[in-house]
Amino acid sequence: MEANLRKKELEENLRKKEMEEERRKQEMQANLRLQEIKRLASETLVKGEKVFCYPTIVTPDQDIEIFLNNTISSLIGESNILIMGAFNDWRYKSFTVKLNKTSFSGEWWSCQIHVPKEAYKIDFVFFNGKDVYENNDMKDFCITVEGGMNVFEFEELLLEEKRRELERLAKEEAEKERRAEEERRIEAEKASSEADRAQARDEAERRRGMLQEVLKKAVKFVNNVWYIEPSEFEGGDKVKLYYNKSVGPLANANDVWIHGGFDNWKDGLSIVAKLNKFVGKDGDWWYADVVVPNRSLVLDWVFADGPPQRATLYDNNLRQDFHAIVPIPIPQDLFWAEEEHEIFKKLQSERRLREEEIRAKAEKTARIRAETKEKTMKTFLLSQKNIVYTEPLDVQAGGLVTVYYNPTNTVLNGKPEVWFRCSFNRWTHRMGLLPPQKMLPSDSGLHVKTSVKVPLDAYMMDFVFSEKETDDGVFDNKNGMDYHIPVFGGVTKEPPMHIVHISVEMAPIAKVGGLADVVTSLSRAVQDLNHTVDIILPKYDCLNLSNVKDLDFYKSYLWGGTEIKVWLGKVEGLSVYFLEPQNGLFWAGCIYGCKNDAERFGFFCHAALEFLLQSGSHPDVIHCHDWSSAPVAWLFKDQYMHYGLTKARIVFTIHNLEFGAPLIGKAMAYADKATTVSPTYSREVAGNPVIAPHLYKFHGILNGIDPDMWDPFNDKFLPVSYTWENVVEGKKAAKEALQQKLDLKRADLPLVGIITRLTHQKGIHLIKHAIWRALDRGGQVVLLGSAPDPRIQNDFVNLASQLHSTHHDRARLCLTYDEPLSHLIYAGADFILVPSIFEPCGLTQLTAMRYGSIPIVRKTGGLYDTVFDVEHDKERAQSQGLVPNGFNFEGADAAGVDYAVNRQVHDFFFEVYYPSLTIAVNQADGFNFYVDRFAFLYRAISAWYESRDWFNSLCKVVMEQDWSWNRPALDYLELYHAARK
Repeated sequence: MEANLRKKELEENLRKKEMEEERRKQEMQANLRLQEIKRLASETLVKGEKVFCYPTIVTPDQDIEIFLNNTISSLIGESNILIMGAFNDWRYKSFTVKLNKTSFSGEWWSCQIHVPKEAYKIDFVFFNGKDVYENNDMKDFCITVEGGMNVFEFEELLLEEKRRELERLAKEEAEKERRAEEERRIEAEKASSEADRAQARDEAERRRGMLQEVLKKAVKFVNNVWYIEPSEFEGGDKVKLYYNKSVGPLANANDVWIHGGFDNWKDGLSIVAKLNKFVGKDGDWWYADVVVPNRSLVLDWVFADGPPQRATLYDNNLRQDFHAIVPIPIPQDLFWAEEEHEIFKKLQSERRLREEEIRAKAEKTARIRAETKEKTMKTFLLSQKNIVYTEPLDVQAGGLVTVYYNPTNTVLNGKPEVWFRCSFNRWTHRMGLLPPQKMLPSDSGLHVKTSVKVPLDAYMMDFVFSEKETDDGVFDNKNGMDYHIPVFGGVTKEPPMHIVHISVEMAPIAKVGGLADVVTSLSRAVQDLNHTVDIILPKYDCLNLSNVKDLDFYKSYLWGGTEIKVWLGKVEGLSVYFLEPQNGLFWAGCIYGCKNDAERFGFFCHAALEFLLQSGSHPDVIHCHDWSSAPVAWLFKDQYMHYGLTKARIVFTIHNLEFGAPLIGKAMAYADKATTVSPTYSREVAGNPVIAPHLYKFHGILNGIDPDMWDPFNDKFLPVSYTWENVVEGKKAAKEALQQKLDLKRADLPLVGIITRLTHQKGIHLIKHAIWRALDRGGQVVLLGSAPDPRIQNDFVNLASQLHSTHHDRARLCLTYDEPLSHLIYAGADFILVPSIFEPCGLTQLTAMRYGSIPIVRKTGGLYDTVFDVEHDKERAQSQGLVPNGFNFEGADAAGVDYAVNRQVHDFFFEVYYPSLTIAVNQADGFNFYVDRFAFLYRAISAWYESRDWFNSLCKVVMEQDWSWNRPALDYLELYHAARK
């Protein structure tokens, strides 16, 4: 035990000794630290500086002490001193700490600060807690942190934190919206339930009143005419109803039937039975077993000599019908309370079923459109795969992307090197232009490649290619447009542009032609991409204001010696400013057709720019259209860009060069970028003298169609809703409805639809020829359209009279405007013919495909750009990311339209449907014999007759193709950005 005590004593002495050594060591370190701090203080005083820190080399994730020499600061004499600061250029973890006065000589104050591991710099000032600051002569104090992350690494950290924060906020917003939607649903259900209850109450009262009148006529029996056994019965019982047919109009009938119902025929004809002969009672008595409906008060019936649809003679009690009282076992008030409740439950069930159908349809519509939009974006990204593409195709912020480039299809063909020059966010990214990268050969042979890390705050990837690392030499910059690929998932979104359309037409309120559709549909599509779009339109006195929501007076201003009133309203979700000059220029009862149209529209263009100027608006792009708003281009450049509208750029679109060429030519000269409505039309008019000098800024961008207006799944004019999934059933129902509506033969025949203005531009001679050829082939033809020229209109009136006489069950010419009928034709036709002599874009063929109808078109303008012949255009379609979708022909004579209407793809037909015959034909000496023979049989209409499976699959194909504004809107946005460069 003594040894143990001794051992513990020795251990205790050793522990005390160690503690004493540690204390002396700490005192020594503290003295050394104090001496070092005093030394630093002295040096700082000598230098005349106000601040130093200890340790002098600051590293991340450590505590430091900051000292202030208050004798030379603006806080001298203050008893309360605080430090206020943050890290990394005041961008990270701000702090405020109180300073304490030190014990060593001088007026030194200090505090401790912890430096986080993410810091590369400390920024701070001192103050007295109120309004007196020491901020280093307005430059603030800063201390560099050594060995930590750099500025770019810190930027990535902030972006990652922002990304997580955005994800959190998005989840919160989604949950908030879910709760709000649930509340809206509960409120809507409550309101609907109250409405159902009120309707049930009214319906029960109505029925009660009506049945009271019927009950006055109802009895338990009529002597020698009818009676019921047993005489006491109620709902749900089976009874025998007896009838003496000898006393009524059925005395000589061989058979007797009861046609019955209940409660004043509430559910129509619900009791049908044949009566049997009854033996054992005087008279000609017959009877039937009848089950009395539950909860009925009155039985209603008549007698007849046969079942429904086949009876010819009735005993209906002198037109009053027969009525028998059904006793009820409960009081009347309780019965009607229960009846009201049953009606209420039925109304609720029917309403909820309708709401579920509407909800399911809306969800399917949204899903289809989202899938279509995603597919279109993929096509957009792959549209230049022969030149450039990326892996992954959808470039993600924060990820690595590899860019593949094929110089053989560009101006860099044959160059020994290719250099990649890249930045982000339309060349405005904080990192600036990345260093040029030499591209390396890829496994694909023709392509070279390089990889780039995409920053988290990127929304667009921008790049060009060059032959050298230096800035001289040949560049491929996509003809001045540069290459741009959208980046997904970034923490920064593209700043919205402000686009203003100045137009004299807009669908549906002021529509004459396709220009109106483009203004509305393009604006909606761009607005859906999160940009701001406004439209300026004349306030015609003939506007269809029923399609304008929230129309209110906005302001007035003076220009051109007249007051101009401005009205603001919403059209198709777009903000529209209506200009109404009080000089009456637009109180003419029409849009076009006045002798002073040029004066009217010139005044409007000037007034529109004046409105933008006086309103203080600063749009990024002003988009004007055709000759009618062409003056905007030169008025802006000559006048308004010098007086406050300096930010804007002018984009001008030619919809039809047939009208106003001199005005169009002048606008072309002044516009920053110019477009027309299809690539082929842009090439067709490239040689025109008003276009040719400006080809460097002239682009062809296809129009699209409005997927809301033209949607067979939500079309109120169709008997059956359909998508590509049930296109066969949907189009069959539509064809039957069309045949019935126009009194055509109800038969399964190929039907050619023609929906057009009847003008020479639309190929009216080809239309006439095609009508006869289609009829010769046993088909049906429906034409909808009218002619502005009375002579052409009269010509078609005569043709209609002839056809309705000779082919009354297979041809119908409707020479008028009929919106519902146009929808039914698009859906019910198998083919839609568009044989235009010239067609800048054309919407008819696009709408046809939206409805699963196969277009037959002449190769011109937008018709050529959108319809790819099933025989000849496979490669051309593939280059657009598509598959063949119709029939086209060249020439403007009858032979061309004959070929398209009648010829089917014999190669394709052989290959798919008769592969063995293909082999035999290819091996035979008589190959040309077979080709000639089948060139007649296997034609477009013959494809319908002979190859229905193939034809039906083609209908599905064309419906799946996206001809909306999804893709054109992306192309226009690229053009808008290029105009702003």
